[in-house]
Amino acid sequence: MFIDKAKIYVKGGDGGDGLVAFRREKYVPNGGPAGGDGGNGGHVIFRVDEGLRTLVDFRYQRHFKAPRGVKGRNKSQHGANADHMIVRVPPGTVVVDDDTNEVIADLTRHGQQVVVAKGGRGGRGNTRFATPANPAPELAEHGGEGQERYIVLELKVMADVGLVGFPSVGKSTLLSVVSSAQPKIGAYHFTTITPNLGVVSLGDDRTFVMADLPGLIEGAHTGIGLGHEFLRHVERTRIIIHVVDMSGMEGRDPFEDWTKINDELKLYNEKLTERPQIIAANKMDMPEAEENLAAFKQQIKEATGQEIEVVPISSLTRQGINELMYKAMEILESLPQELEVEDVAEVEERKIYRLNKKSEGPQFTIRRENEMFVVESEAIENMMKRMQMHTHDAILRFANTLRHMGVDEELRKRGAKDGTIVRIADFEFEFVEGSSYY
Repeated sequence: MFIDKAKIYVKGGDGGDGLVAFRREKYVPNGGPAGGDGGNGGHVIFRVDEGLRTLVDFRYQRHFKAPRGVKGRNKSQHGANADHMIVRVPPGTVVVDDDTNEVIADLTRHGQQVVVAKGGRGGRGNTRFATPANPAPELAEHGGEGQERYIVLELKVMADVGLVGFPSVGKSTLLSVVSSAQPKIGAYHFTTITPNLGVVSLGDDRTFVMADLPGLIEGAHTGIGLGHEFLRHVERTRIIIHVVDMSGMEGRDPFEDWTKINDELKLYNEKLTERPQIIAANKMDMPEAEENLAAFKQQIKEATGQEIEVVPISSLTRQGINELMYKAMEILESLPQELEVEDVAEVEERKIYRLNKKSEGPQFTIRRENEMFVVESEAIENMMKRMQMHTHDAILRFANTLRHMGVDEELRKRGAKDGTIVRIADFEFEFVEGSSYY
């Protein structure tokens, strides 16, 4: 089963919690803090495996969650970092953020990898918070949350040669003749609805991969018919064999067919016009094919001002097949080994910002709901998620942070008094005038 598009959910592992612990050794009174840090959560990493050719695995598994880090231990022992989750994808996979439509990575080479969801940082144990003023703090942090997102995977088939052309011009038959591939062949349009791959061997130890791509129709660049489902695969081919039906059996003009297909390629991606192209004039065993071929060559010369080489073939009688394959191999050997792919920036590292009153720009906003004040601040809310708010030391640290940021001063200006309820996220507390904590 060929699957070339999938939407999945990924989440990096949460960091392990830090520990509040103290030394409890005989003959060591007041041993001090001994809580270790939690381990970091694992990343979700996509790695290219050249043995894969489809995204079918993502049809059955759509959620990928990396393991979380191990909690800190006593005796200042650090919790173990979690293993990363490695997800194998086929070459040619484009990774796109579903919310922003940002391209995260374009994976084309075997072994290439990218982090698509970073694991959370482990929480600090109480050993980290010891100070001369508070040598035995009952304070530790929760592990940070792992990054989570929905992403869309799009597979663009990696092939040396791509067969393009209108439906029923003989692309699938040509692939079946030159390789061991067995694509579906029928006397009706859109017999091929997914790409078929075959390996072409020239008998002298030279081989290349050929892709039979679904037939194009006019307006495909806007998504009509198979549209983009077809065109994105053309982007990965190093050269194009443009198959044209010279028999004119269905009342179509070969030159018009050739022009329309090239227009669709150009409108979808102008760079495709720079891709080397061979014209394969197919069905030359049919009546009137020779006359149509002569008129076709003349029309191309008049339209382009130059003589473009056309290889007459017949997939049925195998006329010109060897000449076409050797011509494709000749062009392939003259091209760079790897198709040029635009570089895509790696996922940015998340920075940790210190809460500082001198930081530029406002760090919080305050609004009033009846008799309650609501403080909104992403920085403060992130800090609260990390802190284990059930201890006195944690509450004290939280209150001192708000004071240094100027939150209590601003509350006072807006009319907050003893007993006024203040809410930050889901945490509610009473404002206490003149105190260092709430």
